[in-house]
Amino acid sequence: MCDPHNWVVLKITNDDETFYKVLGGWSGGYLDGDSWRINSGITRVADVDFEWLHFYGSSGSVYRCNKRSYTLGMNNAHVWTRLQELHGDKVEMMPEDTDWLNMDWIIK
Repeated sequence: MCDPHNWVVLKITNDDETFYKVLGGWSGGYLDGDSWRINSGITRVADVDFEWLHFYGSSGSVYRCNKRSYTLGMNNAHVWTRLQELHGDKVEMMPEDTDWLNMDWIIK
């Protein structure tokens, strides 16, 4: 299970499908630095409690995301900027107030 310090959900559209991925960021320390990951593609979401959401990926990964940590940080903002440069409006950041539990995660 991955527990990012901050996270956002990306909506990615190509010619024939739309899918969603978690972009997570981890703040490092003196020895290990910051890091980021993009999951394989969201297949479902579970509302664990008042504080946590679990995002399940197509590879079997689970991202345990704190509801209050939906934001870009120094650890993943550069990835978002680069995706925008490369893909323009084919990559969007979902709004923080998205109803995560009632999304159709794979749209064809």
